[in-house]
Amino acid sequence: MTVRTPFGLILLLWGAGLGAAAQYGKVSVIFDLLPGAYPDAGAAVGWIVSLVGFVGILFGVVAGLVVARIRYRRALLWALWMGAAVSALQAALPPLPVMLLLRVAEGASHLAIVVAAPTLIAQLSAPRDRGLTLTLWGTFFGVAFAVLAFAGRPLALSFGLPALFLAHGLYMALSALILTNRLRALPEEGAQPDFSVPQVVKDHGRIYRSPHLVAPAAGWLFYTFSFVSILTVLPPYLDPGLRAPVMTAMPLLSILVSMTLGVLLLRRLSGVQVVMAGFALSALCMVWLWLMPGAPLACLALAGALGLIQGASFAAVPQLNQTAATQAQANGTMAQMGNLGNTLGTPMMAFALAQAGYAALPVLAGAAFVAGFAVHLLLGALRRRT
Repeated sequence: MTVRTPFGLILLLWGAGLGAAAQYGKVSVIFDLLPGAYPDAGAAVGWIVSLVGFVGILFGVVAGLVVARIRYRRALLWALWMGAAVSALQAALPPLPVMLLLRVAEGASHLAIVVAAPTLIAQLSAPRDRGLTLTLWGTFFGVAFAVLAFAGRPLALSFGLPALFLAHGLYMALSALILTNRLRALPEEGAQPDFSVPQVVKDHGRIYRSPHLVAPAAGWLFYTFSFVSILTVLPPYLDPGLRAPVMTAMPLLSILVSMTLGVLLLRRLSGVQVVMAGFALSALCMVWLWLMPGAPLACLALAGALGLIQGASFAAVPQLNQTAATQAQANGTMAQMGNLGNTLGTPMMAFALAQAGYAALPVLAGAAFVAGFAVHLLLGALRRRT
């Protein structure tokens, strides 16, 4: 569709993704401060963090279907304005039930952004640049969390929780204003089926039976299951003197490898091939960590291998799905599986560690990486057959 890639506009769409990631991260980085705002909430305060993820699990595919029907530019701008309004309301620190309802609304906003923005990036990018632009998109979570840890938490500590929510709301509103003027609607692709509960159920079945639509999400499930859980449970097993630098370097190295080696590989290999290479190398790193528990170089090698999976998974979406509508469906399925992996990974890893000790970490994570490789192998065979 596009001969020349509008890199300035791509960066703006990536910036919108940073705002979407901050819908998670702004609460995560101040989680220990929330009991001060809600002293009687007890364990229920955890729902302030997790509700956005549960919305993604339940409605990820639905978001892909809805965004394709209401169009990508409209969905993205609506989601940004909604996100800005929700953050402004959160700044008032309303009663807990109201805050939880606002987090549900924020989950809907988040889903629309993470479906519409990468679909727009894929459609606006020249084919030769999609590996670069979608790999850039794949960094949005890591970059946003790093920024929030560096600047967002200090802002909340210095000026209170409302300041962080207001800053996020202003960022979302500014993104919406800029993109309103810069972003044009994609050409229509023809009428979409009527939106109804039976049609949504039918579409779910169609998507999950398609080896083209489901492939990026299938691998993404095992990546998200492992990545967050490893970063969460690994620190106690590292040398205390090296713990902080290794844990700081791991997500940064993952992004660096994704944007350098990952982009170079995507010029020669398909996204699925790069993802499979990342899973294979990650599994080997878990063997290394099994033989040498907590080895810093093994941790860094693992982070680099995971970086290959990160960007190439998004690059695989337009390679396997040619139209904007099918790309939106694939991105919605990725959102659903990503939220499921994030939600299940840490509790399952923590339970396994409690039962079996350190050995559970390389075994469980290694099994997830092997499963990610195997599911891509299977789906590739199904695509060749059809």
